[in-house]
Amino acid sequence: MNTEMIGVIATYGLTLLLALPFGKYIAKVFKGEKTWSDFMKPLERLLYKVSGINPKEEMDWKQHMKALLTINLLWVLYAFFVLIFQDKLPLNPDGNPGMTPDLSFNTAISFVVNCNLQHYSGESGLTYLTQLFVITFLQFVSAATGIAAAIVLFKALKDKTTTKLGNFWEFFVKSITRVLLPLSVVVAIILAFNGTPASYKGKDTVVTLQGDTVNVSRGPAAGMIAIKHVGTNGGGYFGANSAHPLENPNYATYITEMVAQVIIPIAMVFALGFFINRRKFAYVLFAMMTIGMIVLLIPSIHYEVGGNPALAHLGIRQTTGAMEGKEVRFGPTATAYWSTVTTIISTGSVNGMHDSTMPLTGFMQLMAMMINSFYGGCGVGILNYYIFIIIAVFISGLMVGRTPEFMGHKVEAREIKIAAVIALLHPFIILVGTALSAYILAHHPDVDWAVKPTAWLNNPGYHGFTEMLYEYTSAAANNGSGFEGLGDNNIFWNVSTGIILLLGRFLPIIGPVAIAGIMAKKKFIPEGAGTLQTDTATFGFMTMAVIIILTALSFFPALVLGPVAEYFSMY
Repeated sequence: MNTEMIGVIATYGLTLLLALPFGKYIAKVFKGEKTWSDFMKPLERLLYKVSGINPKEEMDWKQHMKALLTINLLWVLYAFFVLIFQDKLPLNPDGNPGMTPDLSFNTAISFVVNCNLQHYSGESGLTYLTQLFVITFLQFVSAATGIAAAIVLFKALKDKTTTKLGNFWEFFVKSITRVLLPLSVVVAIILAFNGTPASYKGKDTVVTLQGDTVNVSRGPAAGMIAIKHVGTNGGGYFGANSAHPLENPNYATYITEMVAQVIIPIAMVFALGFFINRRKFAYVLFAMMTIGMIVLLIPSIHYEVGGNPALAHLGIRQTTGAMEGKEVRFGPTATAYWSTVTTIISTGSVNGMHDSTMPLTGFMQLMAMMINSFYGGCGVGILNYYIFIIIAVFISGLMVGRTPEFMGHKVEAREIKIAAVIALLHPFIILVGTALSAYILAHHPDVDWAVKPTAWLNNPGYHGFTEMLYEYTSAAANNGSGFEGLGDNNIFWNVSTGIILLLGRFLPIIGPVAIAGIMAKKKFIPEGAGTLQTDTATFGFMTMAVIIILTALSFFPALVLGPVAEYFSMY
């Protein structure tokens, strides 16, 4: 076993070691029990008082969603106008220009929905003011939005029969003050002490090993990079994201950033078990998600370490694996682990270029985002998996001839219709978007979208198709990573992905919360001898079967046209 693999195993082991107690802590915070972070109460009370919020006012699921959607709309408008006029605002030592309206539209939505799809380069596309007061701010509140929505689900599952599901604003504020902020402070300190910039000075001049004099961007990067991972956001302060030596200076920061982006998604699974007092159920979910991750991870490592067969055919030795697009400090194994983790959750940060990975590694990255349920982003991973649970319960009930029940409540027509719509929405918006872009490229290559379609792709054929498929998949999954051979900063891609970002974020939040809220109002049915047990390995594999079948039926034809065809073309 090479040292890279030992590092990967150690990093994941450290994440688990921290995630279990952290999950217990999260459950205690939102149950209102005493925790070490109670010193934040005066600040929380001040925020409630200034905002005119009564945190003890109970809400039903509709009121939760109304609060969530209205505040997110406000953030979109705020970000949109600040980004357009950033060149006229202070804290712009490098003189970066304002964004065009279509790019601002895409960027504002992207960061509000926790996707952080970047059609700009951080060094030249933003000012220090917008990096802090737009991007960093939105990375906190978007992550808190997902966690708050998940806690509504937790409340609905915990109580036998209720319409009172807590207060959105209390969940939202606590998500920041008790979860995101403390973790981000720790991560930012580690990054700053390892060389990540944390200043307001402009570009610095350095001499490279080759003797070239170059200007290097810097700024208040450490704090932004901390929340980009803690909040499963992923937006890079620099264009190269965590492949940039200032975003990710050494192997210690690599481990820190890897742990930071995975700890809350895993901890939320454990928190569910502690919150509803069904730990075995949470362990089953965790086991299925982990199996899913491993199934995607092992082929990725295999193909990246194995090297490029086209180069091998030419007689070129690849003793270190497929190194195109890799950061040489980390190598192919660590990069494959990062690329798998960053796509199964919604972080989307990169420590190597996904566009340069082997075709079947790209296949695994796409599958991770198409499934979008193995751990997932802050809070929303649980919501996405809940949809598959409801479908699995419904199918299992039909198989044994019983009315489907989940945790003491009947799953009836209304709930399964919502679940079906949400399950089908994800492939629908991805495949329609990809088909539209392919059609325009083939039939209207000279239409002027600020950039003509003929200039969209740097790579023809199968890989070019995969670049377009990846862009829409990343947008729909609120991931943000990309196959950067695609020229995406133009009106078509900015507007089309912006619309998909909205649909891919809010409907998959509203759907699960609506199902949970509707079921929570129903009469509680005590478990009996014929009740479907949802905390068993059998039920866990049933949910996995539902995920595999739905994903395969929806996406396999498109995947065959892209990464699979590219793989066979290399031999």
